[in-house]
Amino acid sequence: MTSTQRWPEQGWALLQLLLVASFSQAKEPVCRRRGDPEYPHLSKDGDIMLGGIFSFHSSWKERQDTYTHKPTPLQCTSFSSRGFQYTQAMFFAIEEINNSSDLLPGISLGYKIYDACGSIARSVRVGLALANGNEVLPAPSEAPCTRPAQVQAIMGETSSSPSMAIATVIGPFHIPLISHFATCACLSDKTKYPSFLRTIPSDYYQSRALAQLVKHFGWTWVGAIRTNDDYGNNGMAVFTEVAQQLGICLEYSVFFFRTDPPEKIQKIIDIIKASTSKVIVTFLSYMDIHMLIHEMSLHNLTGFQWVGTEGWISDSQTAAMDKHHILDGAIGLSIPKAYVSGLREFILDHIKQIWFKTKEGDEVYFNENGDPAAKYEIINWQPTENGIVDFVTVGLYDASLPADKQLILQNKSLNWAQNSQQVPLSVCSEECSPGTRKVLQKGKPVCCYDCLRCAADSITCVRCHPEFWSNERRDSCVQKEAEFLSYEEIMGALLTAASLFGTCITAVVAFIFFRYRKTPIVRANNSELSFLLLFSLTLCFLCSLTFIGRPSEWSCMLRHTAFGITFVLCISCVLGKTIVVLMAFRSTLPGSNAMKWFGPTQQKFSVLGFTLIQVIICILWLTISPPFPYKNFKDFKDKIILECALGSAVGFWAVLGYIGLLAMLCFILAFLARKLPDNFNEAKFITFSMLIFCAVWLTFIPAYVSSPGKFSVAVEIFAILASSFGLLICIFFPKCYIILLKPEKNTKKNMMGKGAQHKTLK
Repeated sequence: MTSTQRWPEQGWALLQLLLVASFSQAKEPVCRRRGDPEYPHLSKDGDIMLGGIFSFHSSWKERQDTYTHKPTPLQCTSFSSRGFQYTQAMFFAIEEINNSSDLLPGISLGYKIYDACGSIARSVRVGLALANGNEVLPAPSEAPCTRPAQVQAIMGETSSSPSMAIATVIGPFHIPLISHFATCACLSDKTKYPSFLRTIPSDYYQSRALAQLVKHFGWTWVGAIRTNDDYGNNGMAVFTEVAQQLGICLEYSVFFFRTDPPEKIQKIIDIIKASTSKVIVTFLSYMDIHMLIHEMSLHNLTGFQWVGTEGWISDSQTAAMDKHHILDGAIGLSIPKAYVSGLREFILDHIKQIWFKTKEGDEVYFNENGDPAAKYEIINWQPTENGIVDFVTVGLYDASLPADKQLILQNKSLNWAQNSQQVPLSVCSEECSPGTRKVLQKGKPVCCYDCLRCAADSITCVRCHPEFWSNERRDSCVQKEAEFLSYEEIMGALLTAASLFGTCITAVVAFIFFRYRKTPIVRANNSELSFLLLFSLTLCFLCSLTFIGRPSEWSCMLRHTAFGITFVLCISCVLGKTIVVLMAFRSTLPGSNAMKWFGPTQQKFSVLGFTLIQVIICILWLTISPPFPYKNFKDFKDKIILECALGSAVGFWAVLGYIGLLAMLCFILAFLARKLPDNFNEAKFITFSMLIFCAVWLTFIPAYVSSPGKFSVAVEIFAILASSFGLLICIFFPKCYIILLKPEKNTKKNMMGKGAQHKTLK
C-alpha cells in the first residue's frame, strides 16, 4: 500500500485524536483573559460592592490605530472637577450609610470607581469590568468561568449616551445601573433598558416645561441649539413637537458635538449672526456650552436671551468662564437641591416602586419607568456688582400638578439679556392688531405672517359674539341694536291706531245693531250670528296688538293661536250666515222645509263645531312644538331681529290652511247665492267680503315670506286688519247705511218684496 493510499486512514485517525482531545478538554473549563485588565481608580472593600462610572476627565488624546500592533490605552485629558464632585458625593453617601446604625447594621458598603473620560467606548469597557471582575488569573486557570458579578449596582454615567451603552451591555446580567444625570426620555423604555434607574427626571418633562416657559414669555420665534447625542437630539425633538402645538416656531435648529471640527462651530456662529430671533433654546451639556460661548465671545455675539436645561443652567463653572457676559440673564430649569438621608430601601431592594421620605419631608420614589418625580427649579442668571453670577430661583415646574398649574413663576424681578429689566421680544411677526387678520408668508413658518384688514365676512379674523358686530374699522365689537315692531315707532303706532280704530268702529256698529235690534234688517238672517260676528271681529282687531312689542314666550304663543281661533270664529259666522241665505231662499219654494234643518240651534252648533276644530289644532301645536321668542342674527349684520319662531311650521300652516279652507267654502256658497231674488241680498255682500279676504291672504303669503325682520310682522298685522275691515265694511256698512240714512227701506215688506213677488208668480 502506497503512502498516497494510506493518507485517508491517517487523516481520519488524526481527526479522531483531535475530537477526543477536544472532549476531554471541555470537561475541565479553562478561563483565559482577553485583553488588558481594567483596574478601578478608586476602590474600597466591603460586604456589598457598588460600582461607579464617572468622568474625572472630559476629553482624551486622539490616537491613530495602525492595526499592526496593540492599541495603546486611552489617555484622558481636561480634568473635570464636576465629575470628581460626583465621586465625592458617592463617597459621602457610602460613609453616611456605613456610619449609620439604623440603615445597614453589620454590613459595610464598598466601591469600585472608574474614570470614563467622557468616552462611550471606555464607559462600556469599564462597565463590563465591573460586571465580570478583574482578578489576575494564571493562564490557564482551573477556576470556573461563570462567577457572580463583582458589584451589586453601578452608579453612573453622567450623560445619556454612555448610560444607554452601559445599560445595553449589562442589562442581561440584571445589574442595576443608576444614573444621577442621564435625562434622555429614551431611557424610560424598560424593554430596552430593564435594569436602568435614575434619580433625575426624564427629559420627557423637561422638554415640555421648556416649551411652556418659552410660551409664557410670549416668545414665538426662537432658535435652537443642541448637543449631537441622545440627550440633545431626543430632548430637542420633544421640545420642537410641543412648541409647534403651542404656536412656537423655530427659526433654526442646529447641533454640534465638542469634538466637531472648527468649521462646524463656525457655521453655527454664522447662522446665529444671520438670525432675527432673539431667544436661543439649548439642549447642551456644560462642556458643549463652554465651547459655544468661547466661540461666540470671539465674534462678540451678545444680547441673546438664553434658555437652558439642567445640563448647564446652574453650573457655577460655566458662569465663571463667561467673561464676556454672553449668558447674562439666562433662564432655565434646574434640579431642586435636596439632602437624602434614608436610603435603606434603595440599597436593599437596587426594584422599581421604591418610595421613602427624607428627614426634611421630601418624597423620593421611582415610577414604573424607573424615573423619579419631575420637578425643576427655574433659574435666572443675575450678575452681581462684584462680577459673580447669582443663580436666583424664580419659579418651579412640577409635572405632578394639573397641566394649568405645573409652571409657577414667583413675583421676583428677573434679569434678562444685556442686564435689561424688560422681557425681550422674540417674534417673527408682530401680533396682528384688532381688525386685521393673519396671512402666512410664502415659504416661511406659521409664525411669520402679514396683517391684512379683516373682510366683513372673513373667517380668519376673530368673530364678535353673535349679539355684537364689528365696527367699520374692524377693531372692536359693538352691541347690536335689538329690532322688533314696537309701539313707539311710527309704523307700530300707526298699526296700533288702525287696530284700535277698527275695534271702535266695530263697537259702534254693534251699538247701532243693538239699538235697532228689533228692525227687520237686523232681525233678518239671524241677528245672533250678526252679534257673534261683530264680537269675533272685535277680537280680530285686538289680536293684532299681540304682534306689536318685544316678543316673549307668552306673546309668541298667544299671537298666532288667538289670531287663528278668532278668524275661524269670524269665518264660521259668515259661513253660517251664507248657509242661512241659501236655506231661506229654498224655504220660499213650494213644499220646501229647508229652514227646519238649519234653524238657530243648528247655526250656533255649526259655528261652535268649526271653531272647535281650530282650537284642537292650536292645542296640538302648543303641546308638540309651540312658538317661542327667537333672536335672528342672519338677516342683518348690525341688528338683532327679535321675532317669534313658529316652532312647528306644520302647526302654523295647518292654522292658516284651515282658515283658508273655510274662507274658500264660504266664498263659493256666497257666490252661488249672489243672484237670489231678495230685495236685500246679503249673499252679494258676503261674496265681496270673502273676495277681499281671500285676496288679502293670498297676497300676504309671498309678502310675509319675503319681508325681512319686523316688516314681516307688519305685513301679518296689515293682513289681519285689512281682512277684518273688509268683513266689517262689506257685511255691516250697507245695513248701517239703511238703518241710519234710509230708514224707509228698513221694513219687512221692502226686505221680502221681491221674494213675495216671485212666490206670487209661481
